[in-house]
Amino acid sequence: MSQDKEADLTPFMIDLTVEEARRRTEVMAALGPDWDPVAALQGEDEAYALLYSGLDAEQQHTYDMLVAAGVLPAKGQGRAGTH
Repeated sequence: MSQDKEADLTPFMIDLTVEEARRRTEVMAALGPDWDPVAALQGEDEAYALLYSGLDAEQQHTYDMLVAAGVLPAKGQGRAGTH
């Protein structure tokens, strides 16, 4: 780039640290004072267990294949697959 074109540019800078702090503050305010992260995670675990309960034989076989392939996590390993 030539010196003349560089002189025409206006530098643009923004401090994302301040924006991230503001965003986090807004998230916590939206969650409210009664939000209980432990209870929320327990509820998610219960819902996840319920999702894969009561499967018929074919569904269970498919579920087991997906776990073995690493697509779905095995019970007690969190919720991320290995692939």
